[in-house]
Amino acid sequence: MTKASVVPIPRPIANHGVIGNLSTMALVATDGAIDFLCWPCFDSPSIFAALLDPEKGGVYELAPDLPGARTVQMYLPETNVLMTRWLCEEASVEIVDMMPMPYTDGACPTRVVRQVKVTRGEVTMRLRCAPRFDYGRAPTKVSLRENFALFSSPGHPTLRLSGPARFERGKGEVTGEVRLRQGESVEFVLEEDGVPMLSSHDLHELARYTIRYWQDWASRSTYKGHWREAVTRSALVLKLMTSIRHGSIVAAATFGLPEVEGGERNWDYRAVWIRDASFTVYALMRLGYQNEASAFYRWLGERASKSSKTGVLRIMYALDGSIPDKENVLDHFAGYGGAVPVRIGNDAIEQIQLDIYGELLDSIYLSNKYGEAISHEDWAGVRRVVDHVCRNWKRADAGIWEIRSKPRHHLHSRLMCWVAVDRAIRLATKRSLAAPFTTWIRVRNAIHEDIWSSFWNEDVGHFVQSKGSTELDGALLLMPLVRFVSATDPKWLATLDAIGEKLGDDGLVYRYRNEDGLDGEEGAFAACSFWYVECLARAGRLDEARLMFEKLLHYANHLHLYAEEFDVRARLVGNFPQAFTHLALISAAYYLDRQLDGRAKGEWQG
Repeated sequence: MTKASVVPIPRPIANHGVIGNLSTMALVATDGAIDFLCWPCFDSPSIFAALLDPEKGGVYELAPDLPGARTVQMYLPETNVLMTRWLCEEASVEIVDMMPMPYTDGACPTRVVRQVKVTRGEVTMRLRCAPRFDYGRAPTKVSLRENFALFSSPGHPTLRLSGPARFERGKGEVTGEVRLRQGESVEFVLEEDGVPMLSSHDLHELARYTIRYWQDWASRSTYKGHWREAVTRSALVLKLMTSIRHGSIVAAATFGLPEVEGGERNWDYRAVWIRDASFTVYALMRLGYQNEASAFYRWLGERASKSSKTGVLRIMYALDGSIPDKENVLDHFAGYGGAVPVRIGNDAIEQIQLDIYGELLDSIYLSNKYGEAISHEDWAGVRRVVDHVCRNWKRADAGIWEIRSKPRHHLHSRLMCWVAVDRAIRLATKRSLAAPFTTWIRVRNAIHEDIWSSFWNEDVGHFVQSKGSTELDGALLLMPLVRFVSATDPKWLATLDAIGEKLGDDGLVYRYRNEDGLDGEEGAFAACSFWYVECLARAGRLDEARLMFEKLLHYANHLHLYAEEFDVRARLVGNFPQAFTHLALISAAYYLDRQLDGRAKGEWQG
C-alpha cells in the first residue's frame, strides 16, 4: 500500500460524549480529544473535524501522560457536563468538560472550559490545540502571549486558548504541558478573543451555574417510569440540539459521518427538518417540557405565516429560518475511515416531501391541546398549509427517506397528509376556529379511502411502501402510532409481522430493502427499531417488546448516546448524536412503561 492510499484511522463514533450550550455542540472522545466542533453555531464551519480527517480536520487534545491507564467517561448526574477519568497505579486524573450555559439574560459567549484535577499521585498533562478554520480550508495563524495563544484566519473569529501551560507554537497549532500534584487543578478555556478573560473563581462559579442549570432542567421531567436514566439522557441530548436564540431544533450536530463503513451516504444534518423537529418537540412534551414546545412553535408559526400564498413549506430550514446551503463536497477531507464524499449542505432542500405537513400539524395540535392557544396570524398560516395539502395530497414525492430516484406515491406521505387534515379539523373544533370544514372533512375521508384501496396489497398480504409496489417500509410503523389504524387490526398485524420478517435482522429494523437512487448500502435505522418496539407493545406483545427494547438499550454507547443507525454488529454509524433516534427511544419507553404499569396493576388486557 502506497503512502498516498493510507486512510488515517479516526476515533470510533461511539467513543464520544457531547457537550454544548444550545448554540453548538462538541464531541469529546474517551482519550480526551475534541475532534468535532462547529464554531460558534451548529451550522457554522467546523474548527475541529479530526473525526472526518485526523490530519486536516483539526483537533484539541488534552490528556495526562499515563501510559496504560484505564479511562472512564461519564456525565455529572443529570447534566450535559462531561467527566473523563484516567486511572492507573501511580496516579489518577479527571477532566471535566463543558460549554457554559448562558444566564437568563442570554449573556454568555461560546466557550469550551476544560477543568483538570489530579486526584492521586503526580502527573504531566499534555495539550495540543490545532484549529482548522472553514472546514479545514483556511490557513491558521498562531501567535503567543503570556498564558494564552491566539488562532486567527481572515474572515473568521479569532480564538483564544488560555491556561497555565507552557505553550509552544507549531505549524497552525500550539502544544503545552503542565505538571500537577494530587489535589491541584487548572482550567483551560477556548473562547473568542476580545471577550473578558475570567478568573479561576469566576470559572468555578460559571461551572456551578452550568451544572445547576442542567440538573434543574432535568428535574422538570414528569417521567418517573422504567429506564428513567436512558430517557433522561435522551431528553438532555434533544435539549442540546435546540437553539436558545431561535427556538429551532437541529436534526444532528454533525455532518459527513457514514451510514455504513466506507460508504457514500454521508449527509449534513445540521439543519432544522420540519419532520425531525416536530417529532422532537412531541417527545419533549411527553416529558413535560412545554417551554421548548412553545419556543419551537413560535419559530414554526413564523415559517407558516411567512409561507407563500399557496401554503408551501420547505422540508428544512437553517436555524434562523433562512434557506440552508445547497450540497457541497469537502474533497480535501479523507472522510471517516475513508468514507467519501464528505458533504456539507443538503440538496434535499429542493425535494417534495408531503409527509412534513402531517408531522407539523400533529405537533401543532398537541401543543395547542396541552399548551398555549394558537394565534390568529399563525392559524391563518396553518390554514394555507392545510389547503395546500388538500390540493396536492395525490402527488408523488421523495418521501420521508429522501430518495434520490424517481418520485413515488408513498404510503407514509399519504398517511401524513391524512394526519395533517385530521389534526387541523380537530384543532379548529377544539379552539372554535374558522375553517372550511366541509372541504377538509371530504379530503380527509378521501385520503383514508385511498390508503386502504391503493396501498394494501392482497397478493403479498400487507401494506406496501408505495402504490403498485410489493416492498415494505419502516415508516409504515407509524400507522398505528398516529392512530390511523388500530394496533390490533388483523391487516396491520400482518404488516407488522412482515416488517419483522423482511426488514428485521436480529432485533434491528432497516428502513427498506429496495433501490433508492444511491449506490452502496446503509445500516439498520435506529428510530425504526424503536418504533417497532412501540408497535409490538401496542399490539399486546409486551414481553417481546420489552426484550427487544432492552437489547436496543445495550446498543447505545457508554453514555446512553446513539447515532442514526447500527451496523451488522450493532455498532453506531451515521451522524451522532441523532435526534430521531433519541426521540423514538423516549416514545417507545413512554408507551412500554405505561403498558407495564397497567399489567402490574392487573389492568393489562393483552
